Amino acid sequence: MAIKSTIFKVTLSVADIDHAYYADHSLTLARHPSETDERMMMRLLALSFNAHLLNDLCQGDGQLVFGAGLSDPDEPDVWLKDFTGQTRLWVEVGQPEEKPLSRACSKSDKVVVYAYHHAAEVWWKGIQNKLTRMDKLSVYRVPSDISQELARWAERSMQIQATIQDGHLMLSSHQGTIEVTCERWK
Repeated sequence: MAIKSTIFKVTLSVADIDHAYYADHSLTLARHPSETDERMMMRLLALSFNAHLLNDLCQGDGQLVFGAGLSDPDEPDVWLKDFTGQTRLWVEVGQPEEKPLSRACSKSDKVVVYAYHHAAEVWWKGIQNKLTRMDKLSVYRVPSDISQELARWAERSMQIQATIQDGHLMLSSHQGTIEVTCERWK
């Protein structure tokens, strides 16, 4: 018998001062049996950083959701689709390969990668030159200590506040506060 995904419920309050975006999101995360808490929480962090694009790219007329992730390699970890069905944003977490990123760039207006694993620098050195021609692609590095701390926050029911100011993300919950500053690689 196959192991089913574990369901997590999240109330995410985003106050993005940089982009004048303020909204509450009621989210359901399905954690694939082979997915770690760290990766799941990185998907949540990526959604927090990009929630403002719901207004900026779609004028609020779209849907920002988690993709199937590990269950379907042809779907992103987070995506934004407008109501015409066009993919406006494609977000991957981890260390994706060149070909899936190239496909994502052909399917979406904007592609963002959040690399977080301790081996992210090795991945980046190996793939950096292959990604230079992908104009729609942005790559960010999230420090490993941040992603590991976020993994400890994973609970079946979470209430998280995300405040973004001057490009920095401050996440708060009953677990405490984490400040996230990403290094832009591309």
